Amino acid sequence: MNAMSILDSFSLAGKTALLTGGAGLYGRQILRGLAEAGARTYIASRTLEQLEQVAAEHRAAGHDVRALPLDQGDEASIVAVRARIVAESGRLDVLVNNAVARPVKGYADDAAHFDESLHVNGTGLILVTRVMGEVLADGGSIVNIGSIMGLVGLEPLNYRGTDMNGWYPDYFFHKGGMANLTRFFASYFGGRGIRCNCLHPGGLLNEKHPEAFVRNYSERTCLGRLANDHDLAGAVVFLASDASAYITGTNIPVDGGYTAK
Repeated sequence: MNAMSILDSFSLAGKTALLTGGAGLYGRQILRGLAEAGARTYIASRTLEQLEQVAAEHRAAGHDVRALPLDQGDEASIVAVRARIVAESGRLDVLVNNAVARPVKGYADDAAHFDESLHVNGTGLILVTRVMGEVLADGGSIVNIGSIMGLVGLEPLNYRGTDMNGWYPDYFFHKGGMANLTRFFASYFGGRGIRCNCLHPGGLLNEKHPEAFVRNYSERTCLGRLANDHDLAGAVVFLASDASAYITGTNIPVDGGYTAK
């Protein structure tokens, strides 16, 4: 049997992917990568109207993108998404855990907001992976979207000269937990040839960033800049595809060298 060509190994043609989220800053570029690589891609979150608009834009470009309602904090909602995907597509090959809730507004926020964050971003992440893992095709791929904040501590100097701050302990907690949960699921699903890896993106440049923050943060990276609107997509496609068939249990920073310093 002839080996698959290296370029073909990056293709997702014939595969079905579920991307939780899909309308946010990172979600949009992840979706673009999956769709352009050929996957039938489901995007799912609580913001269904916004997702439908994004999906329609991709369908107009010839991509097979479908939007579904998903409340990651509700197991019944997760099971309903799985049933819809199986009924329509008969298979699931790729799960990208990208959705994140940010109810906590600061270090001194009330306990209810911390509980909500941990329920959605902790318990919900486990439930989505467990429920979808039951139907994930043998040899499939799980890609978790973490953060450099799950790998390092807070750098207050990034916020010097701004009114911004990074004192959100729940975010550090659940992104740090995602790093080791990735190893757990790599072990749990490894017998079926299912891989689980985690990408840890750095800061993504947007128009709301004060000039001082952009300067401070950029100086902290090896490449001297924040991420742009396509820096993460290629890494996701790589881990979702057969090109990474022997990679599992890894935590890979996609951060311009932020964590290398």
